[in-house]
Amino acid sequence: MSESNTPEGMTLTLRTLAMPADTNAAGDIFGGWVMSQMDLAAAISANERSNGRTVTIAANEIVFRKPVKVGDTLCVYTVVDQVGRTSMVIRIEAWVRRCYTAEREKVTEARFTMVAVDGDGRPRPVDAPKA
Repeated sequence: MSESNTPEGMTLTLRTLAMPADTNAAGDIFGGWVMSQMDLAAAISANERSNGRTVTIAANEIVFRKPVKVGDTLCVYTVVDQVGRTSMVIRIEAWVRRCYTAEREKVTEARFTMVAVDGDGRPRPVDAPKA
């Protein structure tokens, strides 16, 4: 982690607060809630990179390392790892800032595959990045 608290080469794409409604019976935040936040961040990153709409076709290599607790701030970082003709692989790391402390921990990581689509939902070429 760099001095700015950003994982090397990644961008802070989404930040949200873990709330009680998102807990499981043990009182931890559901893994599915964390995964949905990662999917939102992947979509933001892929939409920006492709200059248009994208859809998730795969969530790969998801590793849940530590639990997220109520009151934690979830910070989702992304980077575009690969770009194909119509698809992109987005590498994602989810970190938390523990409630009422400055402690930060990586809790989840994954790679999401996103496909650029046209107005009819059919795959389209990924546009070149805008300058």
